[in-house]
Amino acid sequence: MTATVIGAGLAGCEAAWQLAQSGFEVLLCEMKPQKYSPAHSYPGMAELVCSNSLKAMRVESAAGLLKEEMRRLGSLILFCAEQTSVAAGGALAVDRTAFSDLVTAKIRSHPRIRVSEGEVTALPSQGVVIVATGPLTSEALSQAIAEKAGNRCLSFFDAAAPIVAAESVDMSKAFFAARYGRGDADYINCPMDREEYERFHEALVSAESVELRAFEKEDFRVYEGCMPVEVLAKRGEDSIRFGPLKPVGLTDPRTGRRPWAVVQLRRENAAGTLYNLVGFQTNLKFPEQKRVFGLIPGLENAEFMRYGVMHRNTFLDSPRVLDPAGRLKTDPRIFFAGQMTGVEGYIESAASGILAGANAARALSGQEPLLLPPDTMIGALARYISDAAVENFQPMGCNMGLLPAPPVRIRDKAQRYGQVAQRALASLEDYLRDRDHLPPPMDVR
Repeated sequence: MTATVIGAGLAGCEAAWQLAQSGFEVLLCEMKPQKYSPAHSYPGMAELVCSNSLKAMRVESAAGLLKEEMRRLGSLILFCAEQTSVAAGGALAVDRTAFSDLVTAKIRSHPRIRVSEGEVTALPSQGVVIVATGPLTSEALSQAIAEKAGNRCLSFFDAAAPIVAAESVDMSKAFFAARYGRGDADYINCPMDREEYERFHEALVSAESVELRAFEKEDFRVYEGCMPVEVLAKRGEDSIRFGPLKPVGLTDPRTGRRPWAVVQLRRENAAGTLYNLVGFQTNLKFPEQKRVFGLIPGLENAEFMRYGVMHRNTFLDSPRVLDPAGRLKTDPRIFFAGQMTGVEGYIESAASGILAGANAARALSGQEPLLLPPDTMIGALARYISDAAVENFQPMGCNMGLLPAPPVRIRDKAQRYGQVAQRALASLEDYLRDRDHLPPPMDVR
């Protein structure tokens, strides 16, 4: 029985490895070196484009916990990263060329993996398929995916708003309410007086933005419908006060009056642990976001779980398109993995590839899919991208805000995250043991 994996980035290589190590034949399709996306230039697999860092190693960090879960699931990417690592303090960084070469060598030398070079323009009509073609999927395949997914594949110049941890919002300054009292006080509202607004506006319009890459500048024209808040702010002092910061229909309970301006935060996940800044799509540099958005009353000490980003992106409306196992609802033989699903980041993409490969192998074996517990980082990410409660779906990277809080409040963040991490690893081990799921052995040839 042969499974097809499309795309030899981090997610595709992990998926192919999981399938092959589980005993299945794999056809891995990769368009390089015949054709390259605008962001890629190296012919090897698992090419790292914008950074050589795979983030923190500490298990009590979100990225460290995710990597430890990946290790326990038999990650090829993590094995190769550790073999090609370079000094980077507490982070896992790699020699990008050596890393890609090692992943490529491991994949090409595997007796059950056959590599096919050249662009794939249509989805295979038969057999188990994993699509892991990334955020710059070619136009022809993007169209084929969109048609298969009921045209719910999003491909546009993407700008996402920052997301903060709910518990880090200062509710002595903010308040819950919906405009005109409609709904169930769904939003957190951060009110500003005139002086606070003018200070914020000045900081926003003078903040430093990220320079777009050449191919992204070409696509900027399609972005008018989802404008960065800093661009809108430059159109006039009151442009955002009559836009995303409009105070109409709201009363500040501290003053009994309508504020001069209001920043609203909307629940991002069903658990209510994450909130996004409504209308704050942005291309500001990350330190600038922390500085400028920290001027908003109630967000002075906010913990940013994801900063706003702006780039050309292709991803599915996964909560409406994919089931919790990562399968296409309209055709369950087709799995998706990597940034196409709405996970964001190198290790997140690789982790989703592990899960897709494991579940494809289980499907071929007639077993139920792995739906990892919500208190594990991989399980939490999988649930986020399939959570129907998530509106205006945007990509998400690993963060501790995705995980349930400990039953007893721990004020010290390091201790709290340490307890959450240990709980996650114990939960993962129990879950895998209960389902007799052993990670495929790591062949160190």
